[in-house]
Amino acid sequence: MDFGRLITAMVTPFDNRNEIDWEQTARLMDYLIVNQKSDSLVVCGTTGESPTLTDEEKLELFAFAVKHAAGRCRIIAGTGSNNTAHSIHLSKEAEAVGVDGLLLVAPYYNKPNQEGLYRHFEAIANSTKLPVMLYNVPSRTMISLSKETTLRLAQIPNVIATKECASLEQVAGIAAEAPEGFKVYSGDDASALPAIAVGAYGIVSVASHIAGPAIKEMIELFVAGNVESAAKLHQTLLPVFKGLFECPNPVAVKYALNELGYAVGSVRLPLVPPNDEEAARIRKLLG
Repeated sequence: MDFGRLITAMVTPFDNRNEIDWEQTARLMDYLIVNQKSDSLVVCGTTGESPTLTDEEKLELFAFAVKHAAGRCRIIAGTGSNNTAHSIHLSKEAEAVGVDGLLLVAPYYNKPNQEGLYRHFEAIANSTKLPVMLYNVPSRTMISLSKETTLRLAQIPNVIATKECASLEQVAGIAAEAPEGFKVYSGDDASALPAIAVGAYGIVSVASHIAGPAIKEMIELFVAGNVESAAKLHQTLLPVFKGLFECPNPVAVKYALNELGYAVGSVRLPLVPPNDEEAARIRKLLG
């Protein structure tokens, strides 16, 4: 399974009652696949506001995304949590509706040690035939999946990738020692090009909601050996990469999409919309 180099962590469109807007979800998916050149979409990840989606909503989104994508891109279901049994349940349900893979975040709040992390991911991977992408994001989970544990998990046949947000050093270490076919993705837009330079394969992106073609071009330029042009494009994109994370994600990117005419609605509490100053800075990013 190859999820491609540009994966978009998709927002979840809400209507004015903060319920899922299915018409706008379809429109957003078309836009991300056709206009923004996404190879895969993560559904119900952090950017999709997974903490405030019910299980029923997640399963409806997985099924809807598979049907609407109709093979035009891969659908990766965010089924990770800090409860192993719950993640196994969601993963099995996601597999049943036909998703192409799973994104499993490192368990947050209960702070397992490395052996606990290994057994958590091992149990979920063994419960499904789907390909698994690990997700290491210490800034959100307060624990970090070590290089050694990641490489140990990479020996499990259907653990095929990791979304890595710990450090460039960790990206480089995993990429250097992982088995053939195991791919490392940057989980931070601003670090995408540096990560690829030290061995990452691609990016799980938020900015690709509004700058997908440029991000894909940047990656393709680097892979083709045109490092200088890739670096210049990265420098041009950097204000967008940084600006979209001025507010807690996905507050800024949802506001930007609404400004561009894609009615994805607001965010659910405890997130709140941008204030006037933040909104003005987001609009400036859009030119």
